Amino acid sequence: MKLDLLKKLNAARGERQAAILVTDTASGAERLVIESEGFARDPLADELGARFRSGKSGNVETPSGSVFLTVHVPPPRLVAIGAVHISQELAPMAKLAGFDMLIVDPRTAFATPERFPDVPLLAEWPQDVLPKLAFDAYTAVAALTHDPKIDDLPLQKALEAGCFYVGALGSRKTHGKRLERLRAAGVSEDKLARIRAPIGISIGAQSPAEIAVAILAEIIQALRLGSEAARERAA
Repeated sequence: MKLDLLKKLNAARGERQAAILVTDTASGAERLVIESEGFARDPLADELGARFRSGKSGNVETPSGSVFLTVHVPPPRLVAIGAVHISQELAPMAKLAGFDMLIVDPRTAFATPERFPDVPLLAEWPQDVLPKLAFDAYTAVAALTHDPKIDDLPLQKALEAGCFYVGALGSRKTHGKRLERLRAAGVSEDKLARIRAPIGISIGAQSPAEIAVAILAEIIQALRLGSEAARERAA
């Protein structure tokens, strides 16, 4: 790889930006596609979009010859807002599925190493800790506390950052009140429509473990299919 491309790739990876190195297998010519810079007009746009979602590298036949796509995507991250029973069940499942998970909850009675022995815990108020987290397009945010003082700001910041999944626990009535608060905070209607609430795919989940399964399934669906396609499939 040419030095300038390598530097650009390393910079993208350092900023948790997805990139694909496109190599012409006949000539060896290379170019780099950074997802955040846009690729809608690229002749391989559809294939690139699919590869960004799947994270898989591979060979592609094009009208002008064969190219190899080397995909570099950051590890998906799940930020759970709330050190609750659902989070306890969700943590080991998320780890098995390949997610880097962390939990934010200022309530130190809940956010304890004893309850979450293998999960990074940030026992701080969201307004204090969110600037350190740098939400991005490979971050999923699940708000699970039912407490507006804890849940609302992370939801707002997740929508602003373009997180691939934003979900919130609560009934439709609870969510309606949540939407009113977020509108008052200046969140646009198109962004509000991205919140998955009630959270999780509809499987009739009741126990914390079942709800955790439903949430993780919905997160994986959004990651691999794209949030719009996932929403259409769920409809």
